[in-house]
Amino acid sequence: MSPDASSAPAVSCRALRKVYPGAEPVVALESLDLEVAAGESLALVGESGSGKSTLLHLVGGIDRPTSGEIRVAGRSIASLAERELVLYRRRDVGMVFQFFNLLPHLTVLENVELPRRLDGGPDAAERAARLLERVGLGRRGAAHPYELSGGEMQRVAIARALATGARLLLADEPTGNLDSRNGEEVLGLLDEIRRERGVTLLLATHSAAAAARADRTVAMKDGRLSR
Repeated sequence: MSPDASSAPAVSCRALRKVYPGAEPVVALESLDLEVAAGESLALVGESGSGKSTLLHLVGGIDRPTSGEIRVAGRSIASLAERELVLYRRRDVGMVFQFFNLLPHLTVLENVELPRRLDGGPDAAERAARLLERVGLGRRGAAHPYELSGGEMQRVAIARALATGARLLLADEPTGNLDSRNGEEVLGLLDEIRRERGVTLLLATHSAAAAARADRTVAMKDGRLSR
């Protein structure tokens, strides 16, 4: 983290471009500029293919931009070496996906423990247990994902995303696989945890209800911010 990280935006993207090569290259993002303040919740809205998920994947270090700059808490991540990028994904950012991405052979507690355990944290089990209590699943630690409802699995995914103490939370259609009741509960939980912990939330969504909870909404179309 850079020395001025405390005063820097949580996320800053400048002239961000992502092109997927092929016989007919696909331009997923084009000349995108975006800033997200520390502690802010920002909803990215737009049709499928507008670039929302691509932007989250670039900010999360899952993919690399074709050109442009991404700074997270003042630190440039677009040019990080692969080992540094692995550590960034493990320590600095938490991700919540539409389809939960829980490991079926691990218990709920073990799924939440995993990021901290991979990082060598001796308190992985204790921290995971506290997080499960916070998301209302303290008694479900010994269960496996297939024993849970969709809403419960997404709560586990949120707890896992917070396991390393990340200050940036990226949520890609977190209610897209849930019914309206469970979706509202998950959105409420995300909002509560964001405020409690002072984390920054970047949310990609088709849901008007999800977008309405955000501090700010940005529309995307054809890989650009829609003005």
